Amino acid sequence: MHFAVLAGDGIGPELIAQALKVFSAAAKKYRLNIGYTEALVGGAAYDKYGTPLPKETLELCERCDAILFGSVGGPKWENLPPDIQPERGGLLPLRKHFSLYANLRPIKLYPPLAASSPIKESIAASNVDFIFFRELTGGLYFSVPKQISDDRKSAVDTLRYTAKEVEAIAELAFEAARSRRRILTSIDKANVLMTSILWRETVASLHERKYSDINLTHMYVDNASMQIIKNPSQFDVILVENTFGDILSDEAAALSGSLGLSPSASLNKKKFGLYEPIGGSAPDIAGQMIANPIAQILCLALMFRHSFNLPEVAQNIEKAVEKALASGVRTKDIYTGSQGETLVNTAKMGSTIVDNL
Repeated sequence: MHFAVLAGDGIGPELIAQALKVFSAAAKKYRLNIGYTEALVGGAAYDKYGTPLPKETLELCERCDAILFGSVGGPKWENLPPDIQPERGGLLPLRKHFSLYANLRPIKLYPPLAASSPIKESIAASNVDFIFFRELTGGLYFSVPKQISDDRKSAVDTLRYTAKEVEAIAELAFEAARSRRRILTSIDKANVLMTSILWRETVASLHERKYSDINLTHMYVDNASMQIIKNPSQFDVILVENTFGDILSDEAAALSGSLGLSPSASLNKKKFGLYEPIGGSAPDIAGQMIANPIAQILCLALMFRHSFNLPEVAQNIEKAVEKALASGVRTKDIYTGSQGETLVNTAKMGSTIVDNL
């Protein structure tokens, strides 16, 4: 088994370095025959090759079983033509090329970090532990036509879904619910959007045919945005389309206290996955070694679980993260100054997790 490492831009290389430290420790501990190869993507690739997704990088990924991805983008490349900006020309084509239709985003509030969460203490004390299943290759981001007029006075984005696309992501979400608390909430805007009517009908039909043992509820996206903050413990598995999922999962990530704690996995039907933290490249703090590497390290755990089918390794990495947090080490984003906390840099957080592994 082999995976590609695409560190990208901003804080990406700093975080990837810590994840690779954890990988090396896990590979040694479990005697794993897994290797990796690094390549350029995003702005770093554009600077060298004139494209955010070089042919060499894509061919490497095609030979691998998974991609451990850092982050792309920053002010330096914002004025490039849209098709060659780091995200649109680097990350999105990877998702499309490998048919990464299923985006998994776990949301968890670790008890030692309750003080870092922006929600009330009474809410933080509840069980905040749920996961998004977001459809990733359809909807508003990919449907055509998509264009802006030459005079910049009008623009068009198209929102299209097929029942087949909806059912594919719904299948995964229902299966995940069976291994959790058997609660699935499907998010849509069926009171306004035709695509949401199709979404709701398709999910309801699949539930009736194959997953009647799951407690299914439907919720409008505007209500969901409130409920995620007001009563997050009601959620277990959230099924959502592309655009709504992008927004709601970033909102929900704040529950944990920092975007630096939130990983994601984007999978295709063969379990090939692209694993990336959701916090972005954070160019304002790049090079300062203050970014939180936990999300990147949890991406590694997701890779072991979903692409390499090594759940024990994944679980022990996750436990090592929990132990590190329980010991009081904190990067700047989750440091409150409370008694028992120790402020550490990016590298020290990574090393502490390695020690606990």
